[in-house]
Amino acid sequence: MTRFIDITPPLSGDTPVFPGDTPFALEHTWVIGGDCPVNVSRLKSSTHAGAHADAPLHYDANGASIDAVDVGAYIGPCVLLRVTIGASFISAKDIETALARIGVANPERVLIRTYERQPVSWDEDFAAIGADAIDYLASLSVRLIGVDTPSLDPATSKTLDAHRAVCRADMRILENLKLDDVDVGEYELIAPPLKIAGGDAAPVRAILRMV
Repeated sequence: MTRFIDITPPLSGDTPVFPGDTPFALEHTWVIGGDCPVNVSRLKSSTHAGAHADAPLHYDANGASIDAVDVGAYIGPCVLLRVTIGASFISAKDIETALARIGVANPERVLIRTYERQPVSWDEDFAAIGADAIDYLASLSVRLIGVDTPSLDPATSKTLDAHRAVCRADMRILENLKLDDVDVGEYELIAPPLKIAGGDAAPVRAILRMV
């Protein structure tokens, strides 16, 4: 039997977002009862709440919006790495060591688990990815990087060095994946973003299929 692992945290009013960003909210506009035969709700949310895909437009004023990116980047073989941060940034060496540990030389997509358990409240000091790590992945022709943190760059970064390295390499980004209890190794990733016209990002339902 094919085994699927859901790596999508639930979206709710408790979902952490960057301070000042729009929290997720669901409002019931119609409710079954009386003359109403259906439940209908409306959503209000940051495009970066929960598991999401950053579009190039998020970090490049002239970049593609999420509806214009190739959905194929978010579907296909991937590796999941476990990296314990021991410095300010996850480095190229950290990634190289983690890949060697599982015996994979040229992955198409790389997911990086940093948390033992993903926090349920905002974490200012999440692990960031060094620009050198992005450059190293680009040298391997990696198409996508995914992380269990809110961003590749530190929460206070104004230069977004990792995002800019992704931009140079024309890679794709997934953030806020829930990788708790998922073993390192090789999987198939299935995580297409919603097709939001002009969107700088979009939610994903991220799934790993055992291979």
